[in-house]
Amino acid sequence: MTCAGNPFRVAAIQMVSGGDVAANLEVAQPLVAAAAAAGARLVVLPEYFGIFGARAEDKLAVREADGEGPQQAFLAGLARSHGIWLVGGTVPVACADPVRVRSACLVYGPDGTRVARYDKVHLFSFTRGDEQYDEGRTIEAGDAPATVDLPCGRVGLSVCYDLRFPELYRGMGELALILVPAAFTATTGAAHWHLLLRARAIENQCYVLAAAQGGLHPNGRRTFGHSLFVDPWGAIIAERDEGVGVVVGDVDPARLANVRAELPALKHRVL
Repeated sequence: MTCAGNPFRVAAIQMVSGGDVAANLEVAQPLVAAAAAAGARLVVLPEYFGIFGARAEDKLAVREADGEGPQQAFLAGLARSHGIWLVGGTVPVACADPVRVRSACLVYGPDGTRVARYDKVHLFSFTRGDEQYDEGRTIEAGDAPATVDLPCGRVGLSVCYDLRFPELYRGMGELALILVPAAFTATTGAAHWHLLLRARAIENQCYVLAAAQGGLHPNGRRTFGHSLFVDPWGAIIAERDEGVGVVVGDVDPARLANVRAELPALKHRVL
């Protein structure tokens, strides 16, 4: 499904979440409202928008059963009240393993109904000196890609570390837009964030919208931020460096068609 018709406005919300779910949702609500007021029909919240605790294990205490819980109710209600498609970057959803959760990217339609779920497939691990991360200790990996067809066309769902695996997106077919809610570390973000986002846009000849955590969190960890909206030629249309805010732009079907007509790389694929 390709993008057709008029430009479709989208927005990425940048946050600096902490360990209190209610407080994080209170921050997110007016940001989503601002994006909707700016004309956004699709709004994306970052990874860990509802819980960015002092310890990786903190998310286990606020895990939600699939289909119910404060974060999911918040997303459904906000999508319905603004009449938008709303993406909860990740919600910790319970799984069979009692010491892990699924990191679920959830998409809600304008009537508040959930229309898609994607469980993060690639789990981040990084060690450099005292900086150490291993998501596999508290997260159970998903096992399948996911897309959702919206008025702008087919949208590919992904989360943060997925960005490093181009085969994930190529397996989704022809896309109008890729979503990347994220919480990139300051270290890896400074080195690779812009390069990876622009590469995914260029090779898939589609728009990329990345909603990031961006700043110094209450737990002392610093995330890179730089929420971005990138066009199919790899040009950065909008960006926010650090701190709480909103990035807005339009998925333009004419721009998509023009890029693909001038350089028909998707038709030239052999493998």
